[in-house]
Amino acid sequence: MRVKTAVLVSGGGTNLQALIDYEKEHKEDCPYEIVLVISDHKDAFALERAGKAGIPATVRSPYAVMGKEVAQDSSRDEKRTAVSNAMLKDCKEKGVQVIVEAGCLTVLAGEILNEYKDKIINLHPALLPKYGGVGMWGHHVHEAVLANKEKESGCTVHLVNEVCDGGEILLQKKVPVMEGDTPETLYARIAPHEHEALLEGLLLLCKRF
Repeated sequence: MRVKTAVLVSGGGTNLQALIDYEKEHKEDCPYEIVLVISDHKDAFALERAGKAGIPATVRSPYAVMGKEVAQDSSRDEKRTAVSNAMLKDCKEKGVQVIVEAGCLTVLAGEILNEYKDKIINLHPALLPKYGGVGMWGHHVHEAVLANKEKESGCTVHLVNEVCDGGEILLQKKVPVMEGDTPETLYARIAPHEHEALLEGLLLLCKRF
């Protein structure tokens, strides 16, 4: 039996595509099966990738979950909890066993962290514990790395818990920071390793079943 997996996304879905491609190439030898893609943004291109692969996909943005008027009057924590609870319901309905955060910008909160304790992994675009936490995502991370004149950066796959970017580190990929780097050039150097790292992290998680 393959491990039923949900992938959480927000944007283009290149990491999702890497997981889809591996599953397609390895067919029954692949230890996981992506049974659900959930986006917290209605316009995420990752939804199209899921559709092309025949994977059920849904949108769980604050507006979609709470309604526009309620969402506008809600706090950040209230939105996170509402979205997380909706994602949990979706995952349980699909019999999901592990969850992969592949560029999803929603910080999970509430019961989903208990239901899927040690069964959620996240990809972070820096070498944790440095440059983690709320607000540290995408170009913000790379800007901070360059501002502090770090000699190396990379990406981290870690288990998700109640502390943002604070769970157990499963693996890291490192790249050098080059003279003259911009956030864009540094990201371009890290990105290919993100695909490798997320896949390796999911395969490691599947071994626990």
